[in-house]
Amino acid sequence: MKNIFLFNSILAIVCVLSMCTSAMAYPIDGYDYTGIDRLLYHYRNYTDSTTNSRLDSGAMLMLDDIKLHLDDGSVAWPEKDEDLMKSLQGVFRYLEPQYSISVMDITDPENLRYAGLKENVGYQPGSVAKIIAAVTLFHSLHGIYGDDWEAIHDVLHTKLVYGGDYVHSDHHTIPLYDVRRGIYSKRIAQGDDLFTLYGWLDHMFSKSSNAAASVIMREALLSHILDVDYHCADHEIMEETIKHHGRVALGQISEDITNCSLQSIGVEQEEFRLGGFFTSGAEQHVMRSGGSIGTTRGLLKFLFALESGKVINPDISLEIKRLMYLTDRRIRYAASHVLDDAAVYFKSGSLYSFKPEPGFVKKKYAGNRYNYMNSVAIVERQDSARTTYLVALMSNVLRKNSVGEHYALAGHIDKMMTEK
Repeated sequence: MKNIFLFNSILAIVCVLSMCTSAMAYPIDGYDYTGIDRLLYHYRNYTDSTTNSRLDSGAMLMLDDIKLHLDDGSVAWPEKDEDLMKSLQGVFRYLEPQYSISVMDITDPENLRYAGLKENVGYQPGSVAKIIAAVTLFHSLHGIYGDDWEAIHDVLHTKLVYGGDYVHSDHHTIPLYDVRRGIYSKRIAQGDDLFTLYGWLDHMFSKSSNAAASVIMREALLSHILDVDYHCADHEIMEETIKHHGRVALGQISEDITNCSLQSIGVEQEEFRLGGFFTSGAEQHVMRSGGSIGTTRGLLKFLFALESGKVINPDISLEIKRLMYLTDRRIRYAASHVLDDAAVYFKSGSLYSFKPEPGFVKKKYAGNRYNYMNSVAIVERQDSARTTYLVALMSNVLRKNSVGEHYALAGHIDKMMTEK
């Protein structure tokens, strides 16, 4: 088995070395519903017989195809399944010890199966924590409009906000599509960029933009503070609100609302938390309040709550799931070809750092101080059994790009979850 892992890892690295940017999300027929221009580009390619859409079959679900699997809210978190634990231990037996994983088979709501290894070990979640930014924004909007989804959707669709200082600095590009001219391009976010909340959410999920994540966090703060006045507040009012409250107070409010949004679904601070914004520009205005942390159990608890419709309410849970749906090039764990035919709802994150070490050569995703690589995924197979399972995988293997092993693990875990 060790030789199989080594072979798969080497092959996978060759296959996915060019896939180091985050994949795009949201169903491609969602342009009219969200106003996200990029979706129209992909939908036009999809419906044009002369153009290669580049979409895997698992990426072709439309808005109405995406459902929550446990949305009656009555299913309880299961005990560990002994057979699944044995299988999981077999998969990870020859890997480095700096791996943690939690998995849950939710195909049959009456017979959930859970297993986890080192599921309470804490890691820096990296960009996986951008999920928290989205939840915090929805939590703040829900505080204004309650369960009125149409009102929340209207704000997301029509509220235009500038990037400002919060986009600085970020190396991630954002996708842009000129609907009238039919020109698609990518570039780094700029301070004078003006997008709707849906637009910024899409940039955060589709290309893992740190700039967009900081803007979303800012808007969560502003909507929380301004309450019913938020939707109509102009740029000047919102800037004045930020200045009036000050850096320290805004940091405390940010900590309160991010933690509250997770604790309401049973995710504790030591399981999954976000300690601050994602850009240095944002931290000039909002003070950090500690570090971020994630455990695979905490991440899986989030996915479980999402499928149960308990991330605030069923409408918001469904919308976050749509935002996580991959509809373009897949990376890392999700890039495994065994998942090509599966619908995958995904977020990955990496964070690495270096320290002086004789003879050590610096390489991307191979830090010798820390080297986090993390993924969360909901996998819906389009087989006759409609196999559906949740995965949270985190690692901190120093001096090594773990992307190949993550890629290989996806295949082994999928086999484990489908061969019952």
